[in-house]
Amino acid sequence: MNTASAPAGAAQAMPPLLDVARLDADRCEVHAQPFSFLIARGQLPAEACASLAEDFPRYAGAGFFPYDPADCGPSINRLIDSLLAPAFANAVGDRLGVANLGQYPTLVTLCRALNLRHGTIHTDSDSKVVTALVYLNEHWHAGSAGSFRLLANGQDIGALVVPEVQPVYGNLVAFRRSTNSFHGHLPFEGERRVIQVAWLTSEKEKQRKTRRGRLSRFVKWISGALDRRWKAR
Repeated sequence: MNTASAPAGAAQAMPPLLDVARLDADRCEVHAQPFSFLIARGQLPAEACASLAEDFPRYAGAGFFPYDPADCGPSINRLIDSLLAPAFANAVGDRLGVANLGQYPTLVTLCRALNLRHGTIHTDSDSKVVTALVYLNEHWHAGSAGSFRLLANGQDIGALVVPEVQPVYGNLVAFRRSTNSFHGHLPFEGERRVIQVAWLTSEKEKQRKTRRGRLSRFVKWISGALDRRWKAR
């Protein structure tokens, strides 16, 4: 991870990595059925790809980990600042039918790698208002495996409502959580870098999920250490 510090005031002078104007481009599609979601491609500048890859945290295990700025290099922190900016949040919310999305508490998690148990169909918990995913993989050679699917029901991973979204650099998916906001992906094992932000119903839910995330991080760290030790034999 690149730990070099930017000059004082430099971060404030730099434009946000996510630009609301890109959500109005032809590369952004918005759907209202069977639930509200958007798919926006090419949302990140090409010149930031290398620094975002270098600055992404190197977690010990697979799955999503709670965001800690100390884990990340400056470009990842800058990207998350862009994601959480009220103007960007409100632009996403407007397209999904959620007024003033930026008013809601947020929870950010990051994932560097998956194992085969990830990706099962779910809707997200009812404590979430909107979920957004920003993918950071320069290339994707696994085809359908690990590609994000928005689904018509909770039983059939093949019931796509739109073509699957490969987790390549700059692709952004956001959806309004509902009882039928089914999504998932085919099993994949390996590196798949993504940042997730969830806008939550209350601060109480944020604190509850944060405590659970810290415990989960510890368990994943132990699991990852044991897995590396086993593979080294």
